[in-house]
Amino acid sequence: MSLSITLATTLVRVGLAPDFFWVWLEVWSVAYPVAIICILIYRPFASKLTTSLVKKLEL
Repeated sequence: MSLSITLATTLVRVGLAPDFFWVWLEVWSVAYPVAIICILIYRPFASKLTTSLVKKLEL
């Protein structure tokens, strides 16, 4: 997911510059660890929320 989002945003920001791949790789190398940290932080909350919603829908 982070790979495709950084691809799109980098393409919009710099266009098809000669060094596009390296700019994209640099942006992605920052975005990927941030995405992993966010997953680790928000996943428990999202799981609890999903479980709660599914239980309410089953009634």
